[in-house]
Amino acid sequence: MSQYTAVHGEKVSLLRVLGPGHVWALGVGIVLVGEYMGWNFAVGKGGALAALIACWAAGMLYTCVAMIDSEVTSTVAAAGGQYAQAKHIVGPLMAFNVGLFLVFAYTMLEAANAITLGYLVQTVGGMAGFADTHDKPFIVLTIMFLAFLNYRGVYATLTFNLVITAIAFVAILILFAAVSPWTDDVLKPHELLNGLPYGWLGVLAAMHFGMWYYLGIEGTTQAAEEVRSPARALPLGTMTGVITLLIAATMTWYICAGLMPWEYLGQAVTPLFDAARLTSSTPLMVLLFIGTIFSTLASANGCINDASRAWFSMGRDRYLPQVFGAVHPKYRTPFRSIVFLVPVALVFAYFAPLDQVITFSILSGLLEYTFMAFNVLMFRKMWPLGTIKRGYVHPFHPLPALVLLALCATTYFAVFLGYGTQLVAMMVFYIIASVWFAGHRYKFVKRGAQFTMPWPRPVGH
Repeated sequence: MSQYTAVHGEKVSLLRVLGPGHVWALGVGIVLVGEYMGWNFAVGKGGALAALIACWAAGMLYTCVAMIDSEVTSTVAAAGGQYAQAKHIVGPLMAFNVGLFLVFAYTMLEAANAITLGYLVQTVGGMAGFADTHDKPFIVLTIMFLAFLNYRGVYATLTFNLVITAIAFVAILILFAAVSPWTDDVLKPHELLNGLPYGWLGVLAAMHFGMWYYLGIEGTTQAAEEVRSPARALPLGTMTGVITLLIAATMTWYICAGLMPWEYLGQAVTPLFDAARLTSSTPLMVLLFIGTIFSTLASANGCINDASRAWFSMGRDRYLPQVFGAVHPKYRTPFRSIVFLVPVALVFAYFAPLDQVITFSILSGLLEYTFMAFNVLMFRKMWPLGTIKRGYVHPFHPLPALVLLALCATTYFAVFLGYGTQLVAMMVFYIIASVWFAGHRYKFVKRGAQFTMPWPRPVGH
């Protein structure tokens, strides 16, 4: 293989070695942990029925995200995903902010996964008679091990994700079959739809954590520069990933809401593992313990991959210090970005509570989705169909973008109801970062070098 890349002209480039299965593993691997933990806080906000409504409403939001992403990313096939899109379509300041949205969304999600894994090991250790088991060492070891795996190469990293994600998904299918959902021997179907204890305001509040079923599927775009065929692999991997998550999310809700009172379910840390414990089946408990461990590992692994690609892309374009734009000469990975983000994840995983970490990840993701709606509207206006080659064309435009905007606005309000302080703090942080970029960092950016797509002049410019 040539040591030069056709896209950026660098002596050492990222390797194009991934296929659709790896894209699926990256997207679903990041998100499937949301079925194992986190989504159930929506039950605490509004009850079991409210959580189901939030699950399907969020599913609609992410279907729009997947369709929009598949079109734009199969056309802007560069590492950085939505950051690269913003750079080419909107402008430098938006690109800088979108890059930060991505890095913080994935780094916070990585920290949440490490916290969950540590809690689970501590819980199982206590059940096994090891009362002095502590979660902190497992949090550190998880992040360090996965960072090392990412450092050594993307193919091995995402092949590992493919295997453990598939096992975690199959574990949900087996648990669903084991509780005999076609009978009322284990589940109590008449208790599932328990009404709306907090009314429709509870449904609105549940949207906050309803996103957790799917948060991160848009991370498939970060593989754009490392797949063999972006026009085929990215849409196929992303769309099949959304279908997988819709199935898993509905199954998960049905199992957990049928086995546990909504008051307990709304504050459980590992609801699917708790559901397996309630079946009194040791094999199911072991299987769901393994599934929970694997889902957290897959998610944290994918988050390290995605956050480092976004950080690397910003360094390569000099939006950040250029040192972060380096590629390892042997492993062909953005090794400095991987190493730099490790202590950031460790700090949040070690000191921050789980619901706060989840909220910061959701808020960063929500800002990113809002951008995506405006981005695709501008993209279609500036380069109408037929002016440039697209790998995929999403249907019903502009309806998905408008639906996405409406659902994002609803979710902002839902987050404000429970975490208004965090919402304001996050917005202030991004405003300060924008001022820093405009006043200090932008002078280092080489404007001509960052635009790498061979597109004609946009309509109206």
